[in-house]
Amino acid sequence: MSSYSLYTKAKSLFPGGVNSPVRYYPPSPKFMAEGTGSRLRDEDGQEYIDYCLAFGPMILGHSRKEVVDAIREQAGKATSLGTPGKLEIELGERIKSAIPSIEMLRFTNSGTESTMHAIRLARFFTGRSLILKIEGGFHGSHDYALESVPVSELKDASSRATIEIPYNDPDALHEAFRKFGKNIAAFILEPVLGNVGVVNPSPGYLKEARKITEEYGALLIFDEVITGFRSSYGAYQDIAGVRPDLTTLGKIVGGGLPVGVFGGREDIMKNVSPSGKFYQQGTFSGNALSMAAGISALDVLKQSDYRVPESNASRIAEEARMAFGKSGTDVRANVSGTMFTIFFNRNEVVDSRTAGASDRQLFSRYFNGLLENGIFIAASQMEASFLSFAHSNEDVGKTVEVIRAIAEKITD
Repeated sequence: MSSYSLYTKAKSLFPGGVNSPVRYYPPSPKFMAEGTGSRLRDEDGQEYIDYCLAFGPMILGHSRKEVVDAIREQAGKATSLGTPGKLEIELGERIKSAIPSIEMLRFTNSGTESTMHAIRLARFFTGRSLILKIEGGFHGSHDYALESVPVSELKDASSRATIEIPYNDPDALHEAFRKFGKNIAAFILEPVLGNVGVVNPSPGYLKEARKITEEYGALLIFDEVITGFRSSYGAYQDIAGVRPDLTTLGKIVGGGLPVGVFGGREDIMKNVSPSGKFYQQGTFSGNALSMAAGISALDVLKQSDYRVPESNASRIAEEARMAFGKSGTDVRANVSGTMFTIFFNRNEVVDSRTAGASDRQLFSRYFNGLLENGIFIAASQMEASFLSFAHSNEDVGKTVEVIRAIAEKITD
């Protein structure tokens, strides 16, 4: 069946025809049939260079042989056992060794689950009710993260509310703790924003977050579901030199299969059942297939040179800046390691508000121009693009050529 026919059929089964809203774009999304290396192929046979990479997990590229072989071998033994298994230990040891702040951990099934349980655990451990997050920061589709209000709108400091502040604003951070610090259980943030597009922390911001949470006895949670193993073999916290109390992971550590992790200080994690009274469970947590894929992926990554995809990300961003600048189109290109976002914006993008001021109509024309020329990225201005170890110089060269051509036409 054609991609459009499949979408027509899907609309009768799934809301909007998709199983995640970020997969939809008008007039109808492409239904992908295969992924190999840096490429996707849709149901109509069209091939695309992929910079979405399943929204980040496929850092080794699609269908990496070592990972596929590990999954195939494990599937021949068991897909799910509902018991402890040695693969959980092997992947857990790799994660703990790579990220020093994680002294103990618990596997879950998704990044959403990992952040949800980290927030629950922070409230349990501190006995406090409030959660502080970043405006525009995304920590999964659960109420602890989705339902938040600005600090100025909080009416009851004893409520189990989530309050938010702008990113990269130390004054707002201090104000929130001056007003409600005794009630804040945790400050959760992506150290590099990824779900409003890529936004880097300003110098000293993450260290200031560490300092003030320690001062008020709140936990610092780094949501590294996107950034974990994305720009180095480990977490962004080690690049920044900041040690959080809890860390959440997902995406890359599952080798392309569903996975989540929350972990951190041993004295906090020992509260998790059955060693403590904080209850958390999951039928598929530590699933054997995800563990096998994750072990294989991390073993390959440990031997890989991140400078190659980092260089490619920087090259695409710089070429986009020059191409659109030459055409007179306002563009900002933010880069963090192996991920980047092209913002159609005249101002520097430093938080969700400045990101939200980008020209989404221009982005839509840019996205469709890429798609028509065999380049696939996430369909939203407020998303990151990703490089993998599978992207070749040829891939990047073609991408740059397409961007240059789009830049000449986009404002016509």
